[in-house]
Amino acid sequence: MRKIRKGDNVIVIAGRDKGRKGSVLAILEDDRVLVENINRVKRHTKGNPQANKAGGIVEKEAPLHMSKVALFNPGAQKADRVGIKLLADGKRVRFFKSNGEMIDA
Repeated sequence: MRKIRKGDNVIVIAGRDKGRKGSVLAILEDDRVLVENINRVKRHTKGNPQANKAGGIVEKEAPLHMSKVALFNPGAQKADRVGIKLLADGKRVRFFKSNGEMIDA
């Protein structure tokens, strides 16, 4: 079970976007995440007239390593570590380590 999932609100804890918050758009292989409006880069793309695509400079999100983001705890208003615990019915849930609040429940 991953501690960070698609749709989670995360905060960047290292790098040029440190302190910025966003929503996880995708989890990629090799422990990388795409976060909305974080780590924006400009790509120079070539046009393709057959596919009706214009060329130019496209701005998009680049992947970040998962270790550079942490789940945002709205109760504490800061980044928080995440743990996984097994409930009595056998269901696995994520919880914030600072206050024990459940994330998935």
